[in-house]
Amino acid sequence: MSRSKVSDFVLDEVTEHVYIREVYGKTLVELGSKYPDLVVLDADLTVSTKTNLFGKEFPHRFFSMGVSEQDMMATAAGFALYGKIPFASTFAVFATGRAWEHIRQSIAFPKLNVKIVSTHAGVTVGEDGATHQALEDIALMRVLPNMTVIVPADSVETEKVIKTIIEHKGPTYVRLARPKFPTIFKKSYGFEVGKAPVLREGKHVGIFALGIMVYESLQAAKILEKEGISASVVNVSTVKPIDVQTIVEIARLTGAVVTAEDHSIIGGLGGAVAEVLGEYCPTPMKRIGMKDRFGTSGDGMKLLEYFGLKAKNIVQAVHELLEFNSNRKSVGL
Repeated sequence: MSRSKVSDFVLDEVTEHVYIREVYGKTLVELGSKYPDLVVLDADLTVSTKTNLFGKEFPHRFFSMGVSEQDMMATAAGFALYGKIPFASTFAVFATGRAWEHIRQSIAFPKLNVKIVSTHAGVTVGEDGATHQALEDIALMRVLPNMTVIVPADSVETEKVIKTIIEHKGPTYVRLARPKFPTIFKKSYGFEVGKAPVLREGKHVGIFALGIMVYESLQAAKILEKEGISASVVNVSTVKPIDVQTIVEIARLTGAVVTAEDHSIIGGLGGAVAEVLGEYCPTPMKRIGMKDRFGTSGDGMKLLEYFGLKAKNIVQAVHELLEFNSNRKSVGL
């Protein structure tokens, strides 16, 4: 049986599930004492995004803008112009949809040091339904020049991301979620902007994932290992700037690639990886994600099953890819 090497910063077993948006709020409070120029803005959703925790500790540096996402982004830009470090938060669908033009004109174009941290992204938003399940936000932010785009995989990475981007200059978009996420990393895990760490090393297929789908990909790799298939699992938490070198190296090693995301496969991680491979290393691939459709109301984690965003779906995609490659070889391609 071919085995995959697991990195030493991945937990052997998941025993804890944590709200990563709550980690965001607590990390802001911790940073508030260290960074006097840190200011936090929200658009009438302070309890849900957990920015209210910062507001209680630092009321004079906290600004609740009401139901006015455009004003929030413009105000954040103004703070950045005067040397402050603004973090602007609301639900992903409002941050990237309703306020997109203001982000483009007032933040991305002048390359201002604004941190946009959204919560409630993807179908895991659940019962709020299709109107609130942002499945386009990565695409909307990734297309903007100067914008860094980050999607943490668990609570440990969320804390590391927030502590990193406060020092990272320039416009940044961080995508968080509503439900509890399984904790997959040890405290020793280190985050670096623009790097996609390889969590498992395998030679038969490369699985590139972000957010909650990193956990599902690790579960899929365990299933595949029992079948004698070794899978590389890569955490592409930085979607932009994307780690071209790692993607190409894994693609060349395995000759088969699967992407997994709680987002539309159009313009998201699947699109980003396909762009890299199309330019540098054409490779057969499958994209696990939302296939050109809106979400629906239901339990957030159960919707992953409903839309085919689970480990078993990744395993099926791997089997299809390996069969495709086998058939190509049998006819001399």
